[in-house]
Amino acid sequence: MSELLLFNKPFNVLCQFTDEPEFKDQRQTLADFIDQPGFYAAGRLDRDSEGLLLLTNDGKLQQQIANPKHKQPKTYLVQVEGDISKEAIKQLQQGVTLKDGLTRPAKARKIAEPKWLWPRNPPIRERKNIPTTWVELSITEGKNRQVRRMTAAVGFPTLRLIRTQIGDYQLKNLQPGESMFVKNS
Repeated sequence: MSELLLFNKPFNVLCQFTDEPEFKDQRQTLADFIDQPGFYAAGRLDRDSEGLLLLTNDGKLQQQIANPKHKQPKTYLVQVEGDISKEAIKQLQQGVTLKDGLTRPAKARKIAEPKWLWPRNPPIRERKNIPTTWVELSITEGKNRQVRRMTAAVGFPTLRLIRTQIGDYQLKNLQPGESMFVKNS
């Protein structure tokens, strides 16, 4: 039977169940949080990103979720360095030229810092003279480190990145390191 697990991946956790032998017991992996044989991540989140990761025991479902040709929208909360401009938001909405080509247009809007958000451990670096702002960004492709490269390309480097939604699946109130099974829609 096909099952789907929602997991809130903490910062600094590898998006795999095993690590390279030279790093054994030095870095946390999914195995430190999930004890479900036969489950695999449907997509990735970089070690320095947080938030929603879907895992499943069904290879077809894994492909449907992870494969960019299915254009599952992924939504992120992005804390950027600086006070992001309307022009930068507009650029994100129109698509940004990266070294590997033009990104698809994104849904992007400046938002207030989410009140429900957990503190990051360790905290992001703060600079007294440089403000930070939050952006909600939805994309339908998955180029390597795409969101970070997009915000940097428009002049506002990413300091913190949290995925909150993949398709219809939402992080909701899962805390870092928590997971829960959901019905596959």
